[in-house]
Amino acid sequence: MLKPIIKNTDFTFIIKRKYVLISTASLLLSLLLSCGSTYFRRLNRTIDKKLKSDVLSHHHMGFMVYDPITKDTLFGKATDRYFIPASNVKILTLYSALNLIPEKIPVLKYSTDGDTLYFEGQADPAGLHPYFNDSTAVKFLSGYSYINYASNNMAATAFAPGWAWEDYDQPFAPERSSFPLYGNVVSVYPNSSPEVIPHYFKDSIGFKDFAFRREDKRNYFYVPAETSDSIKIPMHMSPALTAGLLKNILSGNISTVEQMPDLPKKTLLGISRDSLLKRMMVESDNFLAEQLLLAASATLSDTLESKIAISHMMELMADDMNPPPRWVDGSGLSRYNLFTPGTIVQVLNRLYLEYGESYIFHLFPQGGVSGTLKEEFIGDPNPYIIAKSGSLGNVYCLSGYLRTASGRLLIFSYMNNHFNMESQLLKEEMASMFQFIRDNY
Repeated sequence: MLKPIIKNTDFTFIIKRKYVLISTASLLLSLLLSCGSTYFRRLNRTIDKKLKSDVLSHHHMGFMVYDPITKDTLFGKATDRYFIPASNVKILTLYSALNLIPEKIPVLKYSTDGDTLYFEGQADPAGLHPYFNDSTAVKFLSGYSYINYASNNMAATAFAPGWAWEDYDQPFAPERSSFPLYGNVVSVYPNSSPEVIPHYFKDSIGFKDFAFRREDKRNYFYVPAETSDSIKIPMHMSPALTAGLLKNILSGNISTVEQMPDLPKKTLLGISRDSLLKRMMVESDNFLAEQLLLAASATLSDTLESKIAISHMMELMADDMNPPPRWVDGSGLSRYNLFTPGTIVQVLNRLYLEYGESYIFHLFPQGGVSGTLKEEFIGDPNPYIIAKSGSLGNVYCLSGYLRTASGRLLIFSYMNNHFNMESQLLKEEMASMFQFIRDNY
């Protein structure tokens, strides 16, 4: 009979020693986790205390910080409460456009009947735009002698619900349309010989002071007599005006028709979708946001209507929208929009997981570097805030990504409503908060 190599007493000792080692390791792990938990509880208490400062204690505020790797909410305050998001809505417009609009944006759909072209717009905002100056559509249309423009596919109104009526003459609120031209604005460059673009309106400018920059429902514009700055004033859009603008630059015969003929349609593609998205996000361009949401709807239906795209995306993101938001436009100009910090964080998380850090980050403003954040939330020395701001009267929200000093990437949404102070004071408090998180997490 074989004898055991290890005696019972030795075996018992070894088992006990292993037990001691395992117990010690478990104890150390428990201590480490306990210390970690204590550390983060202390950090969260500091954040909570900062949020109760005199500057921040008199208005409605929600704040959420989320780690997309561990899937942990590191800090949350009023994360499921509704706030007016202002231009933070553009984060959802961005996600919608990336999901629905192809890499080359559709410009128009067209049919031909002999030597006659019929076309309908697809809400592409780039046509002869002051920044993009895209001539894709104009070059295409110039190849036809008889052109019929159909506008009945546009179901959306010129303004979205909840826009302030008195903003109709402001450059940040151009009207929405199915086939925009020149960004739907008139650009006036005052000098000894004033330049007006489009030239179509050269005799429709009054150089004098007036309560508004344009007459209501009429394309007659006013420029202060003493100004030397260039001025952009929204046009009052209509199918007849679109046809008139095209007639002014094309040699063909251009008319408007009620609808497209019952013929096969082809699609003309334009410039890069991403070039439009980047300017929308970095410069917080409301016109681009509204038109891109309409363009997104055109990929789902023959009708241009923001509600179609919104309904589709709400269903797609239903799991991340509890409680469900009130979402009414693409730009955030409407005070009817209501979102929670939690919903915005989850959409930002979707963007990060589905499209990747480098791709998404190049579409967002960076603190101290670009766009609406060029003078705000400056890094030391590198940018650490990559985010979208949102501003309306008594509203300031900032949502995006924060890179900590340890290299950790966090997603946040910081929403402020109903404050009655200079927004700069609020931004300084927020910057202090972000710096604390950067340096301690």
